[in-house]
Amino acid sequence: MKWASRIGGVLAKELKQLSRDKLTFAMIAGIPIMQLLLFGYAINTDVRYLRAMVVDQAESNASRALVQAVRETQVVDFVATGTSPADIETALRRGDVVLGVLIPADVDRRLARRDRPAAQLLVDGADPTLLGVARQLTAMPAELDGVATTGPADLFETRAYYNPESRSAVNIVPGLLGVILTMTMVMFTAVSIVKENERGNLEFLINTPISNGELMLGKILPYVGVGLVQVTLLVAIGQALFNVPLHGSVVDLYLASLLFIAANLSLGLVISTLVSTQFQAMQGTFFFLLPSILLSGFMFPFDGMPKVAQWIAECLPMTHYLRLVRGIMLRDAALTELGQPAFALVLCLVFGLVLATMRFKKRLD
Repeated sequence: MKWASRIGGVLAKELKQLSRDKLTFAMIAGIPIMQLLLFGYAINTDVRYLRAMVVDQAESNASRALVQAVRETQVVDFVATGTSPADIETALRRGDVVLGVLIPADVDRRLARRDRPAAQLLVDGADPTLLGVARQLTAMPAELDGVATTGPADLFETRAYYNPESRSAVNIVPGLLGVILTMTMVMFTAVSIVKENERGNLEFLINTPISNGELMLGKILPYVGVGLVQVTLLVAIGQALFNVPLHGSVVDLYLASLLFIAANLSLGLVISTLVSTQFQAMQGTFFFLLPSILLSGFMFPFDGMPKVAQWIAECLPMTHYLRLVRGIMLRDAALTELGQPAFALVLCLVFGLVLATMRFKKRLD
């Protein structure tokens, strides 16, 4: 049974080596637990409390009853009020809300005559899921403050903005920009410092006057160009094959992408200072990529997630980039109108560079 003894020796060696690799050992339990928690708690297909604006031009008992009935469905959360349809359109374009309820001045007459819908739902249709959720409002009771209606369908007219055909590619392709850039940019830099150490190239840096910050910037800059090339390819292919529009400014798109690329590269450098092998660097990249995909709004509506999941998502660069790229490409929003997500990416960039610079040590071990 010499073969069994030899196999047992190799098995014992691998188990011992695995026990010494703390990161891999943590991944064995960490990744399944993360997936279970994300899918079990953070991912919610029963979307509620969509950020909404109401414009009540009637301000009558019937209109207030209609607003209250919409609120009680728990499908929407009125976070803003306006005075005209233009206010809703501006809020939708900026991404402040995803749905608007417009109640016209003659809503009482419309309810009495029943010849046309009493109110309008203005929806950010770029995400077909949101359009489907908004249509849940047609399940409202057909009785409003004593005003009988012929049924729920005659209460609302739904108007979808930005994606009237409800094509999934229109929403997915801009989101894929965030997924691909996150995966490649973080991995490139996460591996970069580790590779230098494994190959012994850090020896050459010991006798140079380069500072930690200069080394970090030097590692980031080459990949910025790579990321911008990826953006160009993905946008071109998306337009050619899937007819994905680019309504906004190309300059704004590249500026937003530049912020996102730099933020991801800096966080990749942070990962590189936490690991010792290229395999561990790739593991760390995956550990960062998984919540980015699931919590950023790429796969599931952001508003439908629990508050704790939303708080975590706000710490992820991809969450803010999706707001930027979808706003620019699909809603024709200017970068100046999307200041909050742009500023968040600047904070991620600064945080990553400072932390990576503090952790990096120009040494052989």
